[in-house]
Amino acid sequence: MALNPSLRLGSISISSRKPQSQAPFCYENVKSTVAFAANSSLKASLRVSAADSTPKARLVARRSETIPVEQLRRPLSEYMSLPASQYSVLDAERIERVDDNTFRCYVYRFKFFAFEVCPVLLVRVEEQPDGCIIRLLSCKLEGSPIVVAQNEKFDASMVNQISCGSERRNSSVQLLTSDAVIEVSIDIPFAFRAIPVEVIKSTGTQVLDQILRIMLPRFMAQLVKDYQAWASGDTSRQPLGTGEI
Repeated sequence: MALNPSLRLGSISISSRKPQSQAPFCYENVKSTVAFAANSSLKASLRVSAADSTPKARLVARRSETIPVEQLRRPLSEYMSLPASQYSVLDAERIERVDDNTFRCYVYRFKFFAFEVCPVLLVRVEEQPDGCIIRLLSCKLEGSPIVVAQNEKFDASMVNQISCGSERRNSSVQLLTSDAVIEVSIDIPFAFRAIPVEVIKSTGTQVLDQILRIMLPRFMAQLVKDYQAWASGDTSRQPLGTGEI
């Protein structure tokens, strides 16, 4: 008995023997059908890839702090115009100088859900006419193993604008202002996939807000202490902090 040879393309079978009820063979019809099937298969594959893609969370926190500073023999504006190379390392426990304009900062440890996180920031100081801009160059996470494993799976940016200006009511007082914005985009780890993305965003944003609420006032207070030491003639530029939050 002779075999019925056939060619199978996806789910389409083209046979060399056609039944009597089948329409005459048409190559263009077969080509169109194959193209449609291939296109449908590609769309299905793209839908699967989209479903399997790693979910992301974008976290943004902003905060501004302004404090009045009594002017001493040398004005605050003159202190703020100093090159970064003359800044005191305000907190030797948490800040180390890399070069004239670059510093490594160790943020305090905090809890994110059940995991311990300690960000290590590399920042650059850019001098401005009335202050400076602190920009984040890179961020590395330390802490729990699952946290350390995320170091290649997130992007972070931060800009902190430090400026000073006169207070109209009293020319002997100047206002020192810090405007900071932190933005983090992270691939959500598998261990967190059961948690709704909105919950992760909300919790992560609260953590960033807490960091700014603690760090900015502390940083500003140390900046004022360093200004007071500089304005009184102290040229030692010794660190002022103890590393405590």
